[in-house]
Order: sequence, then C-alpha cells, then structure tokens
Amino acid sequence: MGKTKHNGPIKLDTSWKPSMWASLVPMGLGKVKPHHIRDTVKVIYENRDNLAYAYRILTQGVCDGCALGVSGLSDQTLKGAHLCTTRLNVLRLNTMPAIDPKWLENVEEMRKLSSADLRKLGRIPYPLSRKPGENRFTRISWNEALNRIASKIRGISPKQLAFFLTSRGITNEVYYTAAKVARFLGTNNIDNSSRICHSPSKTALKRSLGIGASSCNYQDWIGTDVLVFWGSVPANNQPVSTKYMYAAKKAGTKIILINPYREPAMEKYWIPSIPDSALFGTKIVDDFYQINIGGDIAFMNGVMKIWFEMEEAERGAALDHDFLAHHANGLDELKAHVLAQDWAALEKSAGTSRERMKEFAVLLARAKSGVFVWSMGLTQHRFGTDNISQVANLAILRGFIGRKHCGVMPIRGHSGVQGSGEMGADPFSLPGGDFDEKSWSRLEKIWGFSIPKWQGDIVGVSLENALLPNGHERKTRLFYTSGGNFLETMPDPSYMKKCLENVELRVHQDIIFNTSTLVDAKEEVIVLPAMTRYEQPGGGTSTSTERMVYFSAEVEGPRIGEARAEWEIYVDLACRVDPKRKHLIQFSSAQEIREEIALANPNYDGIQHLKKRGDVFQWGGAWLCEDGVCPTPDGRANLIPIELPELQRPNGQFFVTTRRGKQFNSMVYSERDPFNDADRYDVLIHPEDAKSLHIREGEPIVVYNQFGTFQGKAKYADTLQGNIQVYWPEGNVLIPKGVYEKYAGIPEYNTTVKVEKADRFTAGKDLKYAEKRVEDLEVDVG
Repeated sequence: MGKTKHNGPIKLDTSWKPSMWASLVPMGLGKVKPHHIRDTVKVIYENRDNLAYAYRILTQGVCDGCALGVSGLSDQTLKGAHLCTTRLNVLRLNTMPAIDPKWLENVEEMRKLSSADLRKLGRIPYPLSRKPGENRFTRISWNEALNRIASKIRGISPKQLAFFLTSRGITNEVYYTAAKVARFLGTNNIDNSSRICHSPSKTALKRSLGIGASSCNYQDWIGTDVLVFWGSVPANNQPVSTKYMYAAKKAGTKIILINPYREPAMEKYWIPSIPDSALFGTKIVDDFYQINIGGDIAFMNGVMKIWFEMEEAERGAALDHDFLAHHANGLDELKAHVLAQDWAALEKSAGTSRERMKEFAVLLARAKSGVFVWSMGLTQHRFGTDNISQVANLAILRGFIGRKHCGVMPIRGHSGVQGSGEMGADPFSLPGGDFDEKSWSRLEKIWGFSIPKWQGDIVGVSLENALLPNGHERKTRLFYTSGGNFLETMPDPSYMKKCLENVELRVHQDIIFNTSTLVDAKEEVIVLPAMTRYEQPGGGTSTSTERMVYFSAEVEGPRIGEARAEWEIYVDLACRVDPKRKHLIQFSSAQEIREEIALANPNYDGIQHLKKRGDVFQWGGAWLCEDGVCPTPDGRANLIPIELPELQRPNGQFFVTTRRGKQFNSMVYSERDPFNDADRYDVLIHPEDAKSLHIREGEPIVVYNQFGTFQGKAKYADTLQGNIQVYWPEGNVLIPKGVYEKYAGIPEYNTTVKVEKADRFTAGKDLKYAEKRVEDLEVDVG
C-alpha cells in the first residue's frame, strides 16, 4: 500500500533548552512525579535472583510492554538506548521461579490475595485441575489435560466453544495459530484484548480510509506542525514516547491534549534518559482542551463548522481543496450536515465554548501538517466508531493523510496487539482480511479445510452466553482463555463472576495465576502453563503501533517446569480433537508458521525472512494512503457525517469515566498514581463541584447509580466541571454490563452517577434508604 520506506532511527537533539524546562528545582524535588531511579532499583532488587537472565531479556528481546517497538534497547524512531518503567515492571513475569506447590493446596487462602499478590507467587509450573468444591489444584499430565479438553470439544457444538487471547507478550505466531485452530475446530467465537480496546479504530478507519492501522510513523511526530492527543496519555502508558515528544518540541511541533482531565503527566514530565529533562523536567503540552466525557463528536463538529464558515468568509482558508478534489468523497454532504448544527447544542455536548473550538480550528487551519493520536478515551464509548470517524474527517479535510509528518494513529498499549486482528484472532476478521466470502475462499485454499460461515461472538457476549439455558445453540460450555482476567477488565465484576462460574469447562492458559483463575466452573477448571515470548523455541514476532514487525529471538535462560510454547499447545489440542485431519493443522516450528503467515496475510510477506535478533520490516511502507490513494474500492477517502450522541446527564449527576494509574492493563503495580498522588479509591473531582456538595478533599464519598455503588475519597483535580474519574478496575462496578458499541462491539466504559458525602448517604439510614436512592436515580435517567 505504501511506496516509501522508513529510513531508520534519527539522532535526538539533546542540547539544553531552558524554555522547555518544567521547573528550576533539580530532579523535581518535592514534585509529584514518577521516581524512575527508585523504581529501577526496586526492579533490580525484585530480579536479584535472576539478574543475568533479566539483562539478556532487556538487551536481546523485543519489549513485551507497550507497542512502541523497542528491540533490545533501541527502536526505529530515535538513535540511542530506550528503557522505561513499564517494561521494567513486567520484567519479573519473565524471570521469577515457579510457584511454591504449597499454595496449590489451599485455594481459599489464594482467594484472599489480590491479583498483584497472586502474580508475586510465581509462575505456573505444570498442568493443573480443580473441580467444584475442591479446595486444591491437582497436578495432571499434559496428556490428561489436553485429552479432557479435546473430549469436551468433541461433545459440544462449535458454537458452544469460545477462545480469547490477551495481550501479555503474545506473538503473531500464537495469534495466527489460535485463529487457524479455532476455525479448524469449527468455531468463529475467538476474540482478543486488542478488540476490546481499539476495535472502533479499525472499524472507523476501514470505512473512512480503507485501512485498519496507523497511517504514519512515530517519526512523523517530530517536526509536524501540530501533534494532537485525543483521550490518550502516552506519558503514562507508553513512557518512552516522551522522548519522541521531547524531540518534537525541539523541532517546533505544537502538542495539544484534548481530554476531560488536565493530565499532569502530559503537562510536565521528567525524562530520565535526557540530561536536562531528568534535571529540570520538560513542559510537554502547549495547550489543553478540556471537554466532556463523550463530548468529542460535538467538539469536532464545532471545529468543522468553523472551518466551513471560514471558507465562506475567507475563500479557501481552512480546507485542503486539492486533496479533497482528487482524493475524497462526501464533502457536500458533510458540509450541509455540519453547518446545520446548532451552536448551543454543540457547546453543551462538548462542554466547552465556541471560542475555544475556534482557537483549535484556526490552529489546525494554519498548520501545514498534523498527526492525530488517540486511545481508549475515544474508543471505549458506545459511539466509539463515530468518534474515530470524526478524527478521520478532520484529517481528510486538512489533507493530513499519506505524507510526511501527517497521519492518524490509534496508539496501542501493548506490544502484541496490533498483530492480533491481522492474524485473524477476532470474530470479525481472518488473516489478511475481513470475515467475508473473499477471505473465506482465499484462506480455504491455503488451509485446506472449510471455514465456518456464521458470525462469531465477541468475548463479552460469549461469556454472557454461559448463562443461557441448557440446550441453547449458543450456550458457552467451554471457554478457553490465554491470559486475561475478566473480573478486572469488564463492567459489573459480580455479573462477570456468575458468567465464569456457569461455564462447564474453563481453560486458563497462562504464565501466572490471577483472581479469575480461582473462580469455580460447573465441571472443571484446567490450568495450562505457557511460555513467555522469550522462551518460545524458534523465537517470535510482534507488530508495533506503526506496523513494524520485529523478530524477538529465544533468550537463553532458565525454563519453568512443563511450560510449553502457546502455539504448540493449540496445535496439539486440535490434533487430539480431530486426529484424522491433523495433517492440516500441524506446524513443526515457529519458522513454519511465519512461512504460512506470509501467504495468508499478503501484508506480512517478509515475516518469513525475520530470523535473527534485530530483524524488522514495516508492512505497508512508511505511510498508508500515500499520495492520497486509499485502499478503498474507488481509491478515495470517505467523509462521513456524524450525529451528536445522546448524552443524558440529569441535574445533580456527573459524567464518569475509568482511569488507569500505575498499572499495565489490569496489572496494578502501585496503590498510588505517581502523576497525581491519588489512591486507587480516590475519585478525581473538580474543587468547585466538590464544594457545591459540601465535600472536602480526602473526605469519604459514595459514587452510585443503578448499576452499582463505589465508596472512595474525594481527590481535588483539574477535571472539567461535571466530570469525574474513578480508577479501573476498581470503579468498574459503576459501568453498565452488556452495553456494546454497535459497529465494533467494544464495551461501554462511561456512564453517569451521583456523588454524595458518605455520612449523608449512610448515617442513620438502613439498606432500604440506599435502595430508594437508586430507584430515584433510575427515574431521573428515565
């Protein structure tokens, strides 16, 4: 799709520039900020029993943390060594020994531990089984484990079987094998954690631009006129990217954040590997645009409305007319739709003024280049696809597509997830294409067996289907999950626990225990020990946000008990289920899988040549839609009119969203957020909102709605008034279950709530009082 190749890493300008300094106090003493040196020392101490192996992983492996694509200690963006605490925090998962068998004898004691404490117990050493009522895990052989699973699969309908793969360092080879095995076994119920985070990005970019990935590179940040982050905090989630932002600032780039909360990590950051930033910090963002949770569509409609008004007043002042004339459809329809928007409605929905929208509109109109980056602040809404189509609309109107320093980038949070959908590990895709007749016929020739043609379920629905009555065609009876913890990643944890308990056989293929592993199943829970990416024989590959496919070699070091490469487990299982056809599913090596991936997904032609440490290629070239030519049926981008979502917030209620802190996915590494010193049960609320409710900072409060009740403490923060934030997963009790985005099936992680002082909510009252409050709230919402 792209002609221009990436040129490789560029040199970072580290000359001191005092105008960028965040503080004159050396090392940020007394400031609320991450303590990188202290955290690094802590990591060294945690890995003290395996330091040589830890060093080899860091210097020889591809990062299993975020999706920036750091191979060893270098990447394709900037020259020099790159290392961050996110990568260091997950290091112990690779170096720790096996769990002490004594823990396996007492499940009730294990249930008293948090997932963080369970993680510290050590690796899963061999296959385990536990049946209802048993308080211990029983060691079983691989033959016993896989034969039991295979027997169950043979005894149920393929529609009653579901697979899920998380993001914990899983390689393209594993995603591909799982996707192929699922179809070999006759099911399309396969999903992955990437789809729960970024499925609206893929869906929206497909319909707007014909692509399903970032159109540009991280290098395009450096020197673009405007770099905009929509609901994304890479300083927290992808810390190495702060070096890219530093380089961008040095090159004159203006950095903008659009978010309900004025993120401290994006305002000031101390980059440990850059001397002047390590000493005095760096002012990252040039301007914050604080808008309502869910107010992005209105904000962007307002920006486009101003552009069209500028066009009429100034004749060609805002749009890239040459790009639109040659490379875009739908301009007239979009213009009519946007100009018909009412300013009062736009301001109310966005939560900001027309004047602020105009400031941003003029900034983009005067820019000759721009890169738009977003994450779950845009995607995890019931209208997530529409959010992303709006971002694409802005980029198309300004011609910020298919050229240097321009593009749209759904930034990934985990190192393996970009490749998951591209390998076909979700119900809406197959390797190299969508789930459609064209892809079926192409892959059936490669695979040699028929692909089931019915639409598979997303993982949330698959779990809910466990509660369907016996005999129902879609009742989930076997759930096979490679990692993942749905008690801590899905809305309404108590409901999700019921779903997990109602699965007849649950298989947890993982490297460690978490709280969901300990939940009972109707018949049996089987635990299978998996290898990490660094232990996988023959190495493995992962795909970064910018479509760089990296080879991660097997790293010499200790191995855990009977742990096996995950792709080998899937293949072994499939052969046992259908031994007469096992010749159609067998792989003898990771290299053989890569050879087949190159055939199954034409974009990945080149992966078969990645064989040694440092090998990398970028599928699609430097820019997708290069020179404005999109991989759509007519080669043109599509402008799509987007209606304002219905955001109901009755008087006295707040919009609420869930926030990540010192964590990696659901793995929490600290009880305090290093960027704002908040506790996991703090509720971020604007001081004026708190004062209107007579709530003092640090005071116990109750946040509640018809879905649940959350007890925490008030933490004053610079959020937009009327908007509060709670931490994820602790605040998931407030999020409605079973609400999915209509195009991409992503769960909704935002809602409305009431906030009260704890003593007012409970003092002198009984349970009926609280129930009455919820009943009143349901009436308010309608």
